[in-house]
Amino acid sequence: QVQLVESGGGSVQAGGSLRLSCAASGYTGKRYCMGWFRQAPGKEREGVARISGYELTSYADSVKGRFTISKDNANNSLYLQMNSLKPEDTATYYCAAGERWSCFATTDFGYWGQGTQVTVSS
Repeated sequence: QVQLVESGGGSVQAGGSLRLSCAASGYTGKRYCMGWFRQAPGKEREGVARISGYELTSYADSVKGRFTISKDNANNSLYLQMNSLKPEDTATYYCAAGERWSCFATTDFGYWGQGTQVTVSS
């Protein structure tokens, strides 16, 4: 059973940076796609960034150039470096994984963490 545990959330002022981490257990990592999602109060969950088993990355338009997703297969960890944070980035951030080389739809991700809160003040 795959388990995902996020960490690194917190409160920061606009323009600041945070680095989220996701520790994964229960699988070998390389053949899984992984991603970060977020959900703000009263809004639907949205995809932020994803990385395939081939190390290909994609980002939501709202975070391109500011966020970077990466993973460490040796340590079964996923990261999200967030720079130039904006108040609209405030949300609960979730780590997700899917048992396939590439994930496209949210439903491709079968495993989810509990989330970590990110709050950006203006």
